[in-house]
Amino acid sequence: MLHNPQTPNARLVPLFIAILIVLCLPAAAQERAVYKNPVIPGDFPDPSVIRIGEDYWALTTTGTWAPHFPILRSRDLINWRIVSYVFHQKPVWVKSDFWAPEIIHDRGRFLVYYTARRDEGAGKAGTLCVAVATAPAPTGPYSDHGPLVCQIPELKNVGSIDAFFIRDEQNTPYLVWKADGNDAEPDQPTSIFAQRLSEDGTKLLGKRKEILRNTEPWERHVTEGSFILRRSGWFYHFYSGNACCGRGCDYALGVARARKLLGPWEKSKNNPILDDNEDWQCPGHGSIVSTPDGRDFLLYHSYRRRRDTFSVGREALLDEVRWGADGWPMINSGRGPTSLAPGPLDVSKAENSAEFFDGFNATQLGLEWQWPMFFKQEARVEVAGGGYLVLESPKGSPGDEWTGTVAARRIVSGDFVATTLAEARGASPQSRAGLSAYSWRDRSIGIAVGGSKVMLWRREGKDTQTLASIDAPRAGALYLRMTAKDGELYRFAYSADGRDWTELGEPVNGSHIEGAHVALTGSGAPGAVARFDWIRITPTLTGTK
Repeated sequence: MLHNPQTPNARLVPLFIAILIVLCLPAAAQERAVYKNPVIPGDFPDPSVIRIGEDYWALTTTGTWAPHFPILRSRDLINWRIVSYVFHQKPVWVKSDFWAPEIIHDRGRFLVYYTARRDEGAGKAGTLCVAVATAPAPTGPYSDHGPLVCQIPELKNVGSIDAFFIRDEQNTPYLVWKADGNDAEPDQPTSIFAQRLSEDGTKLLGKRKEILRNTEPWERHVTEGSFILRRSGWFYHFYSGNACCGRGCDYALGVARARKLLGPWEKSKNNPILDDNEDWQCPGHGSIVSTPDGRDFLLYHSYRRRRDTFSVGREALLDEVRWGADGWPMINSGRGPTSLAPGPLDVSKAENSAEFFDGFNATQLGLEWQWPMFFKQEARVEVAGGGYLVLESPKGSPGDEWTGTVAARRIVSGDFVATTLAEARGASPQSRAGLSAYSWRDRSIGIAVGGSKVMLWRREGKDTQTLASIDAPRAGALYLRMTAKDGELYRFAYSADGRDWTELGEPVNGSHIEGAHVALTGSGAPGAVARFDWIRITPTLTGTK
């Protein structure tokens, strides 16, 4: 990876200037003048955004969580809320891995091009495919049209990912996507292809053509995440290179341009135009939207540069794209993602509350809740009358010792306290209700109550441990508490009255839990019931770098 040669002090200059400008403004103007990244806190990778009138609409990756692809709405690009999902149930052809949705508004219709893994039967991983769904409105309902392209037979690739829709210089629609070969053989080229689409955008026509591949040292074995716009007679192709995710990531954003969609393409000599700095790491994979006054903004993901970053995940950031006299784009003058920047519109004060509370008084779960996609949510999670969340293990299915059913929420900081009032019900002594830090079944830790016991457990891969087990202080509901530090160290406690707390076991290492969620869990024999009165999640410290 070629890193920006500027010194840390030089990279701090724009932030100092922004702060000085803000301090010189009247108090009322200061609220409107700046925003703070991330604009969508929590794990919201691969964002795609469009503007329709005064509204901005964004989608992000959900991976193996359901529902699939949140639809977020904003009036100012800063304050976002989930208003629906593209798929409330997974399409019948899909096995797993909902990645990189791209929302398009074309000639009165809305199209979502996305990546998912095809179901090819038990015991098979399945091929990654690019598919499309359409709707009459950004909120849906979406009709799925299935895969457009999966594996390319003559290439040693494992499938196709990261689709984008664009019309060429003759207004002909094209699909642009990446052949995902680097995962199979890291040394082979990673090709980005373009192929003509039917006018309605749901079928591929003709032959594909390679338009871009990894040729530069900073890209290493990856080019992906295409976003293309047309400006002043040029097509500009924004793409990401290098390793996207996890502790070994080294992602960055580059750009190429061409007079014609099919090329030839010229890569910018200033690539990567968005790279790491002292506050952020591995930025990339986003899309650009224009404001009514003609400014361009990139919505993309990045990790924070601090200890809790991988437990929180890839968060959505916003930065302005400025165009130089030579026609090439720049982002923050090449200094990497901003932490504080001038707001794109008149109202830019963040409205998001750091604390989360749910008393389960609605008739259904709020849109911020998720569950592992392999769980049958309609049978296992319901909001009961009287202000309780009820998680019920399906009858006739094998029990799970700790996480038979899960309702979870993304975290926005690796430093938080989560508390709930939980009760295990059902005839079986194996019925359990719990509170967990959870990214997947084999990457989780938690506390549970049931069978007159309070238990502390940890899972990593195939290794499951009961770390502590004691008699519950009383029958019925108990207060459970989980305290996280730096996204790596977790402490658990219980209480009979919510005031006097008893620590259970020793602090637990949870560094294996990346993209963590705070989860309410139900488990035990089929038909076991876990009931929760409420949950509160309160961020504490902001984390350490």
